[in-house]
Amino acid sequence: MFVGHLAVALAAKKRTPRVSLGVLMAATAFIDLIWPPLLLLGLERARIDPGNTAFTPLAFDSYPWSHSLAMVLVWGALVGLAAGRYYKDRASGVVVGGVVVSHWFLDAISHRPDMPLWPGGPVVGLGLWNSIPLTLVVEGAMWAAGLAIYLRATRPADRAGQVIFWSLVVLCTVMWATGPWSPPPPSVEALSKFAFGAWLLPLWAGWADAHRRPRSAAVAPAA
Repeated sequence: MFVGHLAVALAAKKRTPRVSLGVLMAATAFIDLIWPPLLLLGLERARIDPGNTAFTPLAFDSYPWSHSLAMVLVWGALVGLAAGRYYKDRASGVVVGGVVVSHWFLDAISHRPDMPLWPGGPVVGLGLWNSIPLTLVVEGAMWAAGLAIYLRATRPADRAGQVIFWSLVVLCTVMWATGPWSPPPPSVEALSKFAFGAWLLPLWAGWADAHRRPRSAAVAPAA
């Protein structure tokens, strides 16, 4: 998934108004953010394999350290602990950690059976990506719901709060919706380097969120 993961971050903002949307976006994408360096270092493996699934030409041959359930639980605990200490709020840390872990379960729905339960362990996957229409419907519904929850929980503090946020929404929607018809990456190395660009999304989201405020007057502005 792509916008499905982002939808989780948007929805989580309602539960953790003090936490920046940028932090929540980094949390929901965390295991994808650490995947490119592991790929470049040869610790994990992927192939360009058009037709591997209908929605993506990528074959994820081995990613035990970033994408196994056991390791995702470890990453979620560490990121959640760091967030809880930073915000001095255990509940915020629990939500952020849960957002990290949510990534594995959504990937297990989307991927063919390639999601390991632990390094070297059995793999699972329901294969939503085998159907482009079904993927667009399911993930699109999640994206719409996440946006609706976020917009009910926040309001723009100025014009930038509208422009920056909606430009991010449009970019993510176009990237996701055109993905199945875009040319595949020329190589795994090129894919790895391009994937580093995903770090821009949390920064962009944090920028947008800094120009928005919780709708509840009882809640302090986002950090």
